Amino acid sequence: MDIYKGDDFMFVKIIKIKKYQYIKLVESYWEDGTSKHRVLYNFGRCDLIKNDQMFINMVKKLCEIVEIPLVEQKSPLPDCSDAAMLNYGYLGYKKLWEDMGIANCMRSIQEKSKITFSLADTAFLMALQHLLKPESKHFIYNNQSNYYGLKEIELQHLYRCLDQLVDQKEFIEQSLFEQNYIHINQRVDVVFYDVTTFAFESVIADVLKDFGLDAKCKEVQVVMGLLIDSNGLPIGYELFPGNTFDGKTLVKSLQNVKKRFGINRVIIVADRGINSKGNLNLIKEAGYGYIVTSKIKSMKKSIQKQILDPSGYMTLAEDIIYKPIDYQNCFTDENKQKHVLEEKLIVAYSIKRAQRDQKDRQWLIEKAHKILQQPGTIKAASKRGGKKYLLDTSPKDSIWVLDEEKIKEDSMFDGYYGIQTSEKQMAAADILDACHTLWKIEESFRIMKSTLEVRPVFHWTPGRIHGHFLICFLSFLMERKMELLLSDQGKDSSPEKIREALNSMQLASVTLNNESVYIKTKNEPLGTEIFRKLGLKRPKNISQEQDLKDCFNIKKKKSWGQPSLF
Repeated sequence: MDIYKGDDFMFVKIIKIKKYQYIKLVESYWEDGTSKHRVLYNFGRCDLIKNDQMFINMVKKLCEIVEIPLVEQKSPLPDCSDAAMLNYGYLGYKKLWEDMGIANCMRSIQEKSKITFSLADTAFLMALQHLLKPESKHFIYNNQSNYYGLKEIELQHLYRCLDQLVDQKEFIEQSLFEQNYIHINQRVDVVFYDVTTFAFESVIADVLKDFGLDAKCKEVQVVMGLLIDSNGLPIGYELFPGNTFDGKTLVKSLQNVKKRFGINRVIIVADRGINSKGNLNLIKEAGYGYIVTSKIKSMKKSIQKQILDPSGYMTLAEDIIYKPIDYQNCFTDENKQKHVLEEKLIVAYSIKRAQRDQKDRQWLIEKAHKILQQPGTIKAASKRGGKKYLLDTSPKDSIWVLDEEKIKEDSMFDGYYGIQTSEKQMAAADILDACHTLWKIEESFRIMKSTLEVRPVFHWTPGRIHGHFLICFLSFLMERKMELLLSDQGKDSSPEKIREALNSMQLASVTLNNESVYIKTKNEPLGTEIFRKLGLKRPKNISQEQDLKDCFNIKKKKSWGQPSLF
């Protein structure tokens, strides 16, 4: 049977694979003067379709619509309802929710509370929405029926769930750490730590939301300090008031690492925002090690001389050479007590980095020239911009010129970067590698801010805000775990591609003779790979309700009367 569409046409094709015949709907089309074919739909095995009454009824209905006469018609054609699209790809995250112990953790919390709704299912729905389509709680409530097999959650339960989770953050983090590290004897030796801010659509400050130290911040915000392991999986986090300085977040985070996770040996890897001498001393006093990027331009002249001395450098890679230097980091604290931190300074040099430094500096010099052409704007200009290379030769009269000496000093360090560490016995190459992986935590914050859309935050009370961030943390944990599982297969598994793949796994639900029928749509190949990796079955092309229950193993839980998919 052929169906013509202009120069293109569709036809039904029967192919034989081994001992079975398969029926496909194929489109023939012209491209660059060549006739090509593409499969539009796979109907399945011919012998099964011939005996599938639902399929026969749908074909008859199509014939009736296009007014093709039927030779035999023993009974009236059944009426077919409009199709409703249902997502079943979310089951990939449902499997992780169970496997990673998050569901059991929620059930443990519920056992100690008086709530009657399912905390695990309610929290999962909110976490899932962040993963597949970040929206407000009202959107989640109004669109939850788009997922096959999920029982409806009441709107008030979404908010009550956030309230219940407020005081359970540390218990959840510790339980998940035990489940995903201790129980499988996986060591955590290196922890990455960094901070970022999340702004609100508000200018009303309270004990948590506050304006940042940067005067440019026009909205209230909170500060998040995040700990991740070397694979990029989050371990824990802390929320601080919006006016908290980055370095101050480290003390509390270290205390919680020691108290809750019981990690005896941790090396904190962080960027230069944490690299104050007081912070480094706190890390040492807490019994931890550190690897931090260094501010070599602020070091003593004697150390800078060693850095610029070409002798002693060794080759690490084609474009990178490095040199270890014994270094004493001395400082006096606020109580006038002197401290000496015995460190190793690893200095590396890269030609590519030198070229980038030169380009960046030239851009700042050009900005400086533009500022000089408008003297009235100099005082208000940011010191991090072109003003960095301007010098006020007469403070009384505000006579500004280009600071040639500063430009010359900076150019001497093009291509160099330093890393300070307390780990004097650790190989320099390993130290450099650990520091280079800081991009993972930077990527983590990017994912949380963009892909998971943690902000804008539309909760206003501190309790609801804490609950919101905890849900986002659980979403982020599952997303990173999914990426890690797929990376073992060498798959391109960015958060965006995972979301697209799971959202493409849809069932078209129709009603025939008062019976629900589900037609599986074509999905992205990555979705099939996700299900295979997680040991999940995909439904048949055409299924009835019981077929899907058997495929997804839907059964009742013993408590709270909620359906379970595993």
